[in-house]
Amino acid sequence: VKMSVQNPSRLLDLAGKHLLRDDALAFSALEDLLTELFPHLFMEAFHGRHIETLKAMVQAWPFVRLPLGGLIDMPHMGPLQAVLEALDGLLAQKVRSRGCKLRVLDLRDTGQNFWSMWSGASSYERSSSRMAPVAEQSSTAKRHLAPLKIFMDLCLKKRTLDNFLTYLLRWVEQRKASVHLCCKKLKISAMPMDNVVKILSMVQLDCIQEVQVNWIWHLSTLATFASFLGKMSNLQRLCLSPIHLSAFTKQEQDHLVQITSQFLRLGHLQDLHLDYPSFLEGFLDQMLRCLKSPLNNLSITNCWLTESDLTYLSQSPNISQLKGLDLSGVTMTDFNPEILHVLLEKVEATLQELDLDLCGITDSQLEAILPALSRCSQLRYFSLCENFLSMAVMEKLLRHTAGLPCLTQERYPAPQESYRSQGVLLEGRLAQLRAQLLEVLRDLGRPRIIWISPSPCLHCGENICYHLDPIVYRCTAPA
Repeated sequence: VKMSVQNPSRLLDLAGKHLLRDDALAFSALEDLLTELFPHLFMEAFHGRHIETLKAMVQAWPFVRLPLGGLIDMPHMGPLQAVLEALDGLLAQKVRSRGCKLRVLDLRDTGQNFWSMWSGASSYERSSSRMAPVAEQSSTAKRHLAPLKIFMDLCLKKRTLDNFLTYLLRWVEQRKASVHLCCKKLKISAMPMDNVVKILSMVQLDCIQEVQVNWIWHLSTLATFASFLGKMSNLQRLCLSPIHLSAFTKQEQDHLVQITSQFLRLGHLQDLHLDYPSFLEGFLDQMLRCLKSPLNNLSITNCWLTESDLTYLSQSPNISQLKGLDLSGVTMTDFNPEILHVLLEKVEATLQELDLDLCGITDSQLEAILPALSRCSQLRYFSLCENFLSMAVMEKLLRHTAGLPCLTQERYPAPQESYRSQGVLLEGRLAQLRAQLLEVLRDLGRPRIIWISPSPCLHCGENICYHLDPIVYRCTAPA
């Protein structure tokens, strides 16, 4: 079907509808069908449930990648099953014909641009570079088949597998030698470990780049998962939710060794986020020693750490290039102030985000870190909410951070003088102190926006910080 394209979307619609009226006509046209018409005709066949035409198009697909996830919000069994049946036909071939270049079936929701571009959508420019089909990797007419890759993001949030995932896993399991199931993002929130193990045993673990666990696990459960974690050699981001630890027995210590030892295999890990990691107290050094390369972001939140833990953290070579550090919810009230100073000195050249909310930081501790803080030239975000600091130290803080060129987001606690002895907020007093802080900003003469957040009310627990407007100072140019 060759045509002069004057009104692309109109002619594409007409061509697709005409071909799909007759499966036999569509089949005969595929061999000579322009590459530009394949995606549009495929969409028509997919949404119109033209199953036989759909199968034929998969087996003649002129691109390396078929981004099927870009067509659907939720997997539909009919068309997807037809695509898998067509792939069976391809897998049965010992050599691949010249026309079909399909190597990857992509079930992620990442292909909208592809379909919009080829369908003639007005929001996309149709340039020759975009229109060109994927180039042949070889000039030979026939090519031996390489394993087909199926990409999908796994979000395991149900206690049982849904129909589509059950069907797909069974299909992949029966074709292990010729199909690789690849997953870059893995999220686990409610699935039993038995099912997680079953799924991960069919996934190419070295493809996984991001893992997020939002489910309370026992340390023994995490140890089971760690045996898979160690095989995720290209993992870049790891986020673990609360890990339950009832008592630190010899068995639990063995589990911890089993877990941390797997970090030795994660040579590409850049971001590590641990929320409520109760097992880390007194053992942070054991985990950090197993990291193979410096981290970009480290988050250890809402847990108890010892002073020795924080000391080791400040000395670890794996934090020397940190861009983000979050220690919110780690109580440091009784720690030597010098530890925080050394920690900030270690990261002052690269640090962009620092979160020390709810750390019990005192005036003396904050004063100790101000010199190092003032040298964090890349710092963009700094939060100190829910620490009890005096007005005098707050003023020092504003003066020491005034010279940081990138700092645009600042969140600080209401000064101690804003409260009665029982912790009740004095709103009138807070208004006066906010006015004084604005005067400090005027005196410093640099445009600035800071947020002042009172601690939650001790009586009702309501956090009222979001009801307060920021303190804004904007320089006015001289007349």
